[in-house]
Amino acid sequence: MPALQRSLREIVEEYEQKAEAIPAELNHFKAAATALESASCIGGSFGGSIWSGGRYGSAPTVWEKSMREALRKSAWKHVYDGLNIKLVASAKDRKRFEMAMENPPEFTLDNIAATFGDYVASPRHHILKGLAECFCDLDPAYRSHSKVKIGVEGLPKRIIVQSTGGYGSWGWERVRDTLNALNVYRGKPHIGHKDYSDLLDDAEEHGASYHDGVEIRRFQNGNSHLFFDPGTLREINLALAEFYGDTLPDSPEAAAKQRPGTAVSKNLAYYPTPRAVIDAILRKLDLRGEPAVLEPSCGCGRIMDAVREKNPKARITGVEYHGGRVQESRAKGHQVYQANFLETAPNPVFDLVFMNPPFNGTHWRKHLDHARKFLKPHPEGQRWGGGALVCILPASALYDGHLADLGLTSPRDSGWQDLPVASFAESGTNIPTGFLILGPA
Repeated sequence: MPALQRSLREIVEEYEQKAEAIPAELNHFKAAATALESASCIGGSFGGSIWSGGRYGSAPTVWEKSMREALRKSAWKHVYDGLNIKLVASAKDRKRFEMAMENPPEFTLDNIAATFGDYVASPRHHILKGLAECFCDLDPAYRSHSKVKIGVEGLPKRIIVQSTGGYGSWGWERVRDTLNALNVYRGKPHIGHKDYSDLLDDAEEHGASYHDGVEIRRFQNGNSHLFFDPGTLREINLALAEFYGDTLPDSPEAAAKQRPGTAVSKNLAYYPTPRAVIDAILRKLDLRGEPAVLEPSCGCGRIMDAVREKNPKARITGVEYHGGRVQESRAKGHQVYQANFLETAPNPVFDLVFMNPPFNGTHWRKHLDHARKFLKPHPEGQRWGGGALVCILPASALYDGHLADLGLTSPRDSGWQDLPVASFAESGTNIPTGFLILGPA
């Protein structure tokens, strides 16, 4: 699809002109229909319907609302195609666009910028994000930024994809999305529908087929196995390592050991929690009544802000070491104790501890274990009724086995949920993340 031949401003102006002209065009249409009917009769005597499609005696009806909806969808699709968003956006984002285009927002420059601006400004980010989304869905190993960092030895060379037997099935789309993500990363176009169907048919007929370093084997149970040659596996490794980047330590001494420049750009280990992440987690929590809530290492107080908005009666306390962020949180009306959280004496009185500890290494585990000591205990003789800990973590915490002693070894285990790829992008890191919900220790 060629790039847009006109500026976005010119396209918006055309849209506005045509939208304004719709009532007049409808009147022209009605007048033309009346003229045709008059031209087909003498003296007003009805001689039969002139309209096709089984209509009898009445002209086709065109609704102004339908014209406006069609014009708006056409404008958005024109810009989507003209900006080549399809070649940059991840498979999940493309599907979200397809759904949103059924009822798109008003076609304005501001809305275009809000919807597509980041894809135009940061195409490589979205290309890498698309690759990461595909491979994280294929195998948990790809969610571990520590496995990605150590090279191809840490990544699986074979992926099993279930339910690839029929057009449009979960596995059928998953394999296609994976091949397309690799193509886009390599600067190639999406694989065509016929080429992809032929590829799967060949794999079913001959046992295997090949596509640019990927071997596809199909089996009678409907599953497919994807094998990556060494060159492709290295490409995947390099792409994910670039996308995930590094998390930084939470002390100046450890930061000094990092390569130059990272400490300044990332402000040590401070990765503020994006509001979208907080809101997604809060939807799973019961904050009724007047709960006592603690946010360790509260930073600028984003979690406390959201909790207060959801329940103004919540009794919220924060702990933060950084003096500037303490003042920022206090200025918003929060009660914040200035201290290193790990040196804070436990007080088991909280109904909820909601935390986003430092991501670097496994230092987060010290924060998690210490935070559980602040939870209100379960009533005697019961296994429920006490406080709850919500802890945002790098996904490697689960997928590298660091939570096994807590009974969490798989994303299917109750208590863990993966967050979408790049959930912390706005805070300076793309490493995969998730969160757990635990009771008192």
